Amino acid sequence: MKRGILVLLSLSVVITGAYFTASKWAIRHETIMFKDPTRDERPVAVDVAVRFDKEMQADAGMIKLPVAILNHGNTVKFTEYSFLANVFAARGYLTISIQNDLPSDGPMVTKVGELYVGRLPQYQRGITNIKFAIEEMKKRQPNADYSKLTMVGHSNGGDIAMYFAKQYPDEIKKVVTLDNLRVPFMTDGKFKILSFRSHDQQFKPDPGVVPDEEQCEKAGITVVNTNFQHNDMRDTGPEKAKDSIQAMLDKFLADTDSAVAPVDTRNAPPKILEPGPVSLYVPVEKPPQTFGEKLKKSLSLTKTETKKDPSVTN
Repeated sequence: MKRGILVLLSLSVVITGAYFTASKWAIRHETIMFKDPTRDERPVAVDVAVRFDKEMQADAGMIKLPVAILNHGNTVKFTEYSFLANVFAARGYLTISIQNDLPSDGPMVTKVGELYVGRLPQYQRGITNIKFAIEEMKKRQPNADYSKLTMVGHSNGGDIAMYFAKQYPDEIKKVVTLDNLRVPFMTDGKFKILSFRSHDQQFKPDPGVVPDEEQCEKAGITVVNTNFQHNDMRDTGPEKAKDSIQAMLDKFLADTDSAVAPVDTRNAPPKILEPGPVSLYVPVEKPPQTFGEKLKKSLSLTKTETKKDPSVTN
């Protein structure tokens, strides 16, 4: 029995690995440089990841692509999160990774005691970049749903993602962060949140950023405590860390993108809706009879008529 379970687990790992490998080769990456005329032609580079087949369907007007916005960490390039972008693209997303800072930008300074320890200007700049990039992408891929975004980010990019969600909650479908440290999670339950947390003595979230277990359960927040370091959560990280994050992220997307998500009744009794004082009766139209049903009815009528007619003999 144990051997069978081990074989099954091994097969699951192989299948998952094959899935991501096959998906990787079916994904198109393109780097595009936009320039924002409202900010002295500021360059805003984006890396677009999308599945070839889904893009063709969108170009033909058959579908609208869901959109994921991926934000990099401080001093990290926008192209260093392909292991995340590929998971979203494999799931049919148009994934847009944005370069939020430039070498010419001033260094990010930590100011204890100020809002978000002085990081607010970086978050605001990130939001401006996101808004601008979305408007430009609408021209290139109009058949995508930019009205409901999935915001993703690592470290400072995770804080940008969460801050965007706070400012524009009606434009958010879900949020995925990897070790964001400054901006507190939203706990009103308007959308699902998945957050990977590192086990790193140097990088610790500010008090009040990550909700407690009870708040998470009420708000639909999934917190994954890992044994990985803060800087493991990008392309340069160990394969074990990336594979683990990919698997959990893929499961989260499968559950949250499903039209009818499964109901987990393990930790709570099933909810019973109280009916109103009068139950409304809605007549239901009977479905058309199949050929077999018609034949059965016809034979039944013939048998009845035969019994009633005394002139008929065997």
